[in-house]
Amino acid sequence: MVTTEAKAFFVTTMLTVPANMRPADDISCSFALFVYITTFLIGVPANILAFCTFCQKVRRKPAPIDILLLNLTISDLIFLAFLPFKMKEAVDDMNWNLPYFLCPVTGFLFFSTIYNSTLLLTAVSVERFLSVAYPVRFTAPGRVVHAQLACVVFWILSVAHCSVVFVMQLDKDADNTTCYGNFSDVQLITLLPVRLEMSLVLFCVPFLISTFCYVNFIRILSRLPNISQHRRLRAIGLALGTLLVFALCFGPYNVSHMVGIMQNKVPTWRNNAILLTTLNACLDPIIFYFSSSDVRSTLSLCLKRIKAKLNPKATAAHAGTTPDPMDSTHSSSQRFVAAAKSGTNYTPR
Repeated sequence: MVTTEAKAFFVTTMLTVPANMRPADDISCSFALFVYITTFLIGVPANILAFCTFCQKVRRKPAPIDILLLNLTISDLIFLAFLPFKMKEAVDDMNWNLPYFLCPVTGFLFFSTIYNSTLLLTAVSVERFLSVAYPVRFTAPGRVVHAQLACVVFWILSVAHCSVVFVMQLDKDADNTTCYGNFSDVQLITLLPVRLEMSLVLFCVPFLISTFCYVNFIRILSRLPNISQHRRLRAIGLALGTLLVFALCFGPYNVSHMVGIMQNKVPTWRNNAILLTTLNACLDPIIFYFSSSDVRSTLSLCLKRIKAKLNPKATAAHAGTTPDPMDSTHSSSQRFVAAAKSGTNYTPR
C-alpha cells in the first residue's frame, strides 16, 4: 500500500523534475527525431534529383511552372540543410545546446521556407488552372518574367514576416535553455498577433486561392471529351492530393496560431503541428514526380543506372513518357485543351 509520504514524494518529484525529463516528453522527443531523420533521408536525395532536373529545363527552355517548382525545390533544400540542427535539439530533449546565434538563424530559415512553400504551391495551382482555362491566351512570352517576379515577391514576403525570430528577445536565464519556445507574457503580447497575421496572409488566403484553382481545374478537365479516362483521373487525383498535402502539412500549424490568440498562450500541441510541416519537404518530390515527365524520366534513368551497376547482365526496358495536363511542360497540354474546346482533332507532336 502506497503511503502518504510516498505519494507526496512522487508528486513533488514530478513537479520539480524539468519538463524535458518526463517520460511523455521523452517519447515526444524520440518521435520528433524519427520524423526529422525520415524527412531528411527521403527529402534530400529526392529534392536534389528534382533540383538538377528543373535546372536543366530552365536553362534549356524555361516555363513558368518550371521556375515555380525550381524555387519550391530550393526552399525545401534550404529547409533540409538546417534540419540537422533540429535533430540535435530533439536529441537534447528540446534544449538548445548549440551556439546561441544558430538558434535565431535556424528558426528564421525553418519558418521562412515553410511559408515560402505555401506561396509557391499556391502559384503552381494558379498556373495549372490558367493553363487549362485559357490555353491559347495563356501563352504570352511575358509569363516567364511574371513567374520570376512572383518568386521574388514570395521570398520577400516569407523572409519579412519570419524576421520576427530576430526581433523577439528570448530570455536566456538558467531556467530557459530552449530555442524560440518559452516566452514571457510581455513577449506574447507582440508575438501572438504577429503569428495570427502570418497564418491569415501566408496560409488562409493562399489555401483559399489554391482550392478555387484546383476545383475549377478539375471541373474543366471533367468536361473535356478528348482526354483519356486514365489521364483525367490521374490529373484529378494529383490536384486533390496536392490540396490534401497543403491542408495536412500546413493547416494544424497555422490553426495553432489562431488558437494561441484566443487562449493568449502558445498551445501545448504546437510542436506536434510543426512536425507535420516538416513532412512537406519529403512530400513535395511526390508532387514533382507526377507533375513533370522530365522528373519521371530522370528518376527512371537513375534507377536503370543503379540496376545496371548492381546487375550488369540485366537489360533495361525502354519506358517513354507522354505529356499530360498536369505535366510541368504546358505546351502540349495547352494545345490539347485548345483543340478539345474548339472541337478539332489534336495530333501530338
